[in-house]
Amino acid sequence: MKHYIVYIWSLLDPFYFRLARLSYIHKNKNDLKNIFRVKLISYKGKPFICRDGTKVEENDKVLKIHLHNIRLIREMKHIKNDINQARYIFKAVHESLPELATYVYNHYDVAHIKGIIGVTALSRGSFRLGFEAVPISNLFYKGLKYTSFIMIRSMYRKPPSLADLRTHQPSYIYMSKEQLMDKYH
Repeated sequence: MKHYIVYIWSLLDPFYFRLARLSYIHKNKNDLKNIFRVKLISYKGKPFICRDGTKVEENDKVLKIHLHNIRLIREMKHIKNDINQARYIFKAVHESLPELATYVYNHYDVAHIKGIIGVTALSRGSFRLGFEAVPISNLFYKGLKYTSFIMIRSMYRKPPSLADLRTHQPSYIYMSKEQLMDKYH
């Protein structure tokens, strides 16, 4: 059954990509080195201050990062251990961040981009990559992210336990543009 769901998801993913107006950060969409897809957005949330002092407020430009989940699911189908899956994702993100920094550096609106932001339930190791994490406060949005976490996690291996749901709280992760450039460009 899982195989069919992954197959259908693979078919629908290009439509989601277009509807969500995402962009690949590399020129060739068949270049499978980078795990990110991105979208320039106006931030709509509570103001926050990055550890380097960059203040992000409502309507500031940020680059929203999305993991290419269906690709990760296909690549990790042979990995059965949760720890090895987490290591695989960590490595894929770590190896993708330099190209993301180059993308931001070369972006037509680089002067107005304050930083990068994403949503994840795997935020525990994100600080080692340079990200900061803050819990999602909007209960509806948090519930939506829990639902997507359960569905995605079920495709990787098995549905998450209640302990997993307590451990993996959906969070915003963010990094200022300057931090990204200093660390990865």
